[in-house]
Amino acid sequence: MKTILSSLAVAALISLGSAAAADCYADYKAKQDDPLRLHYGVMQVSGCDKGKAKTEVAKRLKSSGWTLLNVMSVFGPEGLDQRKANAGKFYLRY
Repeated sequence: MKTILSSLAVAALISLGSAAAADCYADYKAKQDDPLRLHYGVMQVSGCDKGKAKTEVAKRLKSSGWTLLNVMSVFGPEGLDQRKANAGKFYLRY
C-alpha cells in the first residue's frame, strides 16, 4: 500500500511540475533588416529558464524572418496582462 501511495505522490509531483513549466512566458525584442523593423513581443515558452527561453524564442522567430535581440524576462501567467498592450499584435503570436 505504501508503494502505491508513494508512486501516486511522485506522479502528482511530476504532473504539477509539468503544469508549472507550461505556464512560462518570455518577453523579447526582435528585428528584421532591409528595411529595419523592430518589435516587442510575448511568447509562451516550454520552461522558465531564461537561457533555454532565448534559444526557443530565437528559433521560432527565425522561422518567420525575425532575429532575436534580447529576451527581457521570463515570467508566469501573472505577468501577461501588464505586457499585453505593449506587445500588440506580437502578444502570444509565435
